[in-house]
Amino acid sequence: MGNILLFIQHVDGKVLKGTLSALAAARELKVPWQAEQIVGVALGSGAQVAAKEMLGYGLTSVRYSENGLFEKYRAEPYARAIALAAKELSATSVVALASSSGKDALPRVAVLLEAAQASDVIGVNPDGSLRRPMYAGNIIAEVELLAPTRVVTVRSTAFSPATLEVGGSECSELGLAGDPELHEQPRFGEIVGYEMSKADRPELSDAAVVVSGGRALGSAENFEKVVYPLADSLGAAIGASRAAVDSGYAPNDWQVGQTGKVVAPNLYISVGISGAIQHLAGMKDSKVIVAINKDPDAPIFEVADYGLVADLFTVAPELTEKLRGLRS
Repeated sequence: MGNILLFIQHVDGKVLKGTLSALAAARELKVPWQAEQIVGVALGSGAQVAAKEMLGYGLTSVRYSENGLFEKYRAEPYARAIALAAKELSATSVVALASSSGKDALPRVAVLLEAAQASDVIGVNPDGSLRRPMYAGNIIAEVELLAPTRVVTVRSTAFSPATLEVGGSECSELGLAGDPELHEQPRFGEIVGYEMSKADRPELSDAAVVVSGGRALGSAENFEKVVYPLADSLGAAIGASRAAVDSGYAPNDWQVGQTGKVVAPNLYISVGISGAIQHLAGMKDSKVIVAINKDPDAPIFEVADYGLVADLFTVAPELTEKLRGLRS
């Protein structure tokens, strides 16, 4: 018996949609793991606002800290604070979104709590065992965590965001004195620069429509000339294959795939992407997949709902003009 601790990820107090997906997974785990309550912890600037918001989603108790130590994300102080909150709130399980920070911090939390961990979970079985992809999603493993303390990271696209639910009212500051190592120390490193990527388009992970470009576009100029207008005509986010990112056509945070972002929009349009297994792992759960590629044997067509074998430099601009006409 014990509680489930949710690591509340947010940006300046605005809770990430993926955090609500992680909460949905925690709710599914509550009964089979015999948890008494779901509690939470939020760290960094705006943590108190995020903590109070999450009380409206059924969390019975939330701890927060806006200590300067958490102003910018660093794995070790965050991990120590999460582990400290777990002990303070009598949590025997920790659940978090499998974001870049979740993937970075939670293994450290598992070490601090001497816990077993399952990463990138996509499903919960009635008996409390977990489903997670392996080998770029070609195998779905069923994992049972037998240790008394457990840590889980959750793929946001696999769980619908949790809805509002009557919760508790206890929201208080996390006391850091319980961990003598948890204070500003040189070994935590120093943040010398921190820039958030900003764009007028929807966030890639949360977008309803995504248009992605691949290496076949040939240059950054062609990527901008072909993919940007098509995405804008649909109000879509822009993604890219790893090959396109490595070639410098698109920034790193646009990469879709096993080593990039995992997306599951209502509509995914791939332009000039052959469909390497690593890319498919990041987008094959999309509701409708449209592929444009001149190679009829491209692997992308195996997962596509609609495929167009054609020169992307001809059909993509034509499609853009048609869409613009419809919208106007």
